[in-house]
Amino acid sequence: MNLTFVLVLVVYVAIMIAIAAWFGRSAAMKDGEDFVLAGKSLPTWVLAGTLLATFVGSGSIIGGANFIYTNGPLAGALFFGGTFCGIAVLYFLAPKVRKNGFHTVPELFEAKFGRPVRTVGTIIVLVAFIGITAYQFTGAGYILTLITPLSTTQATIIATVLITFLSLSGGLKSVAWTDLLSAVLIVASLLAVLIWVFVVDLGGFGSYVGRLDPAFKSVTGVLSPLQILGFFLPLFLLILGDQNMHQRLAAARSPKVARNATILFFFGAALIVAPIILLASSSTILMPGTNPDMAILALAEGEFTPSGMGAVLLVASLALIVTTGSSYLLTCSGNIVYDLIYVRNKTKGDSKRGVVVGRLSVLAIAVLGFILVQFFESVLALQMYAYSMYGAAITPVILAALFWKRVTPAGAMCSMIVGGAVTIIWEATGRSETLNSAIPALPTAVVVLIVVSLLTKRRRPQAEASAEHRTLSQEV
Repeated sequence: MNLTFVLVLVVYVAIMIAIAAWFGRSAAMKDGEDFVLAGKSLPTWVLAGTLLATFVGSGSIIGGANFIYTNGPLAGALFFGGTFCGIAVLYFLAPKVRKNGFHTVPELFEAKFGRPVRTVGTIIVLVAFIGITAYQFTGAGYILTLITPLSTTQATIIATVLITFLSLSGGLKSVAWTDLLSAVLIVASLLAVLIWVFVVDLGGFGSYVGRLDPAFKSVTGVLSPLQILGFFLPLFLLILGDQNMHQRLAAARSPKVARNATILFFFGAALIVAPIILLASSSTILMPGTNPDMAILALAEGEFTPSGMGAVLLVASLALIVTTGSSYLLTCSGNIVYDLIYVRNKTKGDSKRGVVVGRLSVLAIAVLGFILVQFFESVLALQMYAYSMYGAAITPVILAALFWKRVTPAGAMCSMIVGGAVTIIWEATGRSETLNSAIPALPTAVVVLIVVSLLTKRRRPQAEASAEHRTLSQEV
């Protein structure tokens, strides 16, 4: 056990707990709005930091590293290309998302399509997001096993408890500020380790290129273009429709803050993704045969980086994973509070009782996530399942609700059910081992959405009907 690693870990955990305790005070946590949307008070830099830390977690440091180690750096750039294309589109969506200000995505569904669509949407969101939460537990556990003598199971349990505590304490206010700190820490540590590895361990960029496996020098690595698309699409679709992204944009101080934070999010992601691609592919040279999940984390153990630098990288990675896990736990609790418990009486969701129910929901989701993670062989496998489920079943309906007036409740409902069902069947039959489930699930869901909507009658949004009623009343 490296004492430097442990010392840095203890300091980090102490800071995180202090921040959570501060924002968990009664004065700072007044109602459900504070717990889920931080009172719509987040400034630009904090909002950018929480957007970045939420999306770049275990799926990037471990799942993304696994993909790059296995398929090469150019394929890795295409893999992460979904993230940047999604952020670019999100920039144009940001003001509208902030203006709508919905607590959850299913709340948007009810406003456009009615309560049955909201209920089905809630179930699918929870199925996908519990999966995303689950692999944060595993990722954080991996890091704790490198820092401490804990077994994998013990480390995963401790990681689950820590992530759950941060979510229970201060809600989005706590998570957002810890996200900002984690984002700064991971950017600085990744860049430092990247410089050290390339200068000291590899002897320069030319040596890196010369020693790289020839199979990794093609654009798609060892994969076919269709297989690459199967990895690109889930990231792209998730970031477009991710409830976490929408909640954070809704928590901005203003629509302008939401859009400016999205710009910072894009450049911050570049500062994280580029080192991940280069470091994970460097591991194929420095550590051939290592566990692909550990392609980046193993560089920090001491053999290839100074002890202090490696400690900061491990703890920064842990910080990012912990805050991402907290974010998804929190957003799942929002679904339970606003979409299931208080769907019949929305005003109750803003009371103190909403905070209590939200915290109980966090506990229940954490237990389910810990159970789910036992059924997947790797972080990457669970990551692709969760992303595909959400991207195919939820994102097309979100975009249709925002931009296509002809979409109907029947079309939205059928699209979600079919997209989710195709994803589950594809995964259950093992076909995802050769082609990710997003490839068949997304086009099927989109076709069903369009065809059923064109064949059925559109339901007028409640807000539109109310406006027409007011106009008629005034004329009378």
